[in-house]
Amino acid sequence: MALKSFMLVPALWAAAGAASAQELRIALILGKTGPFEAYAKETEAGFMMGLEYLTGGKMELGGRKIRVIVKDDQLKPDLAKTALAEAYGDDKVAIAVGTTSSGATLAMLPVAEEYRKILIVEPAVADSITGDKWNRHIFRTSRNSTQDGLAGAATLMGKASVAFLAQDYAFGRDGVKAAKDALATIGSKATVVHEEYAPQNTTDFTASAQRIFDALKSHPEPRILGIIWAGPHPLSKIADLKPGRYGIVLAPGGNILPVLKTWKSYAGTEGAIFYYYGFPKNPMNDWLVAEYRKRYNAPPDMFTAGGFTAASAVVAALKKVPSGDTEKLIAAMEGMEFDTPKGKMSFRKADHQAMQPMYHFRIKKEQKDEWDLLELVREIPASELPVPVRNKR
Repeated sequence: MALKSFMLVPALWAAAGAASAQELRIALILGKTGPFEAYAKETEAGFMMGLEYLTGGKMELGGRKIRVIVKDDQLKPDLAKTALAEAYGDDKVAIAVGTTSSGATLAMLPVAEEYRKILIVEPAVADSITGDKWNRHIFRTSRNSTQDGLAGAATLMGKASVAFLAQDYAFGRDGVKAAKDALATIGSKATVVHEEYAPQNTTDFTASAQRIFDALKSHPEPRILGIIWAGPHPLSKIADLKPGRYGIVLAPGGNILPVLKTWKSYAGTEGAIFYYYGFPKNPMNDWLVAEYRKRYNAPPDMFTAGGFTAASAVVAALKKVPSGDTEKLIAAMEGMEFDTPKGKMSFRKADHQAMQPMYHFRIKKEQKDEWDLLELVREIPASELPVPVRNKR
């Protein structure tokens, strides 16, 4: 009996190895600890729902069960690098997706190049990810700062005096630069008169606001303060400082639904957003909205749609290249079209940025329920968002 038991061990190892080989592993790296926790949770929920929808609930592709390995980088660049290296090296994932922070994502880019494996960036937006820090293993489903800037600029075509308040790190500085470039690109007559950068953890905006007010009040109206901010949003704190006494209008841009709910008293305020559940009209978004409401008693948010979009790109890519071979994936994904809750997107060959529409919104005056927050002014098609190629390819 002992001999028989001993002889069974190699067989069990072989069976375990075969089972592992049949498993399709995907890494999802997110900043689940810290101020962007809500973004990470939404991205994860959307990613899993996307896989569910696209596999008809089977959670398998080409006969292989899908296993999603979720890792928390805590928004720390060093942890993000380690998590991605473990995913490629130890977990043997076919593709990795991530991460929440632009700073952490930038740290991950060289790891993808070192391991010669695909990284799909979602939801980080810093331009440098598909700009000067990019390498050919990087594809991005999330919009970038320039797409945000171009969409925002499209809402500011007339003469205006503009100031910006942004966080003092990659996301904020890239966002302001993108917005300024966008105004020039689309021929807007708006003039940027001031840029204000504050630490990510700022809670008292009195000094920053006063510098902005002082800069704007001496320039012609309309005077607009654009706010580029991730995490707890300062709109209400800035509004409490009464910018209206200087004829200053706030332009906050899009944000997650819990933040948008706090803006109800700013009806008529306009901006640009990359997703709001009520705007896209297509079967995929219809399913996402209906199913998410059933499960969470609320509509899906922008990062939920982003996670779903990343899942769609993963499935589309692996359907084309079931082996997961990197070079074949790159060839297949360059120019690849795939369906998303926003409609069709495609990866641009030059920098692997997903080209996508954006939305010009207005905060509603009459709201039917707690989630009926925005009205669509117009969809801004990808063709009106001339994103420049900034990498060294």
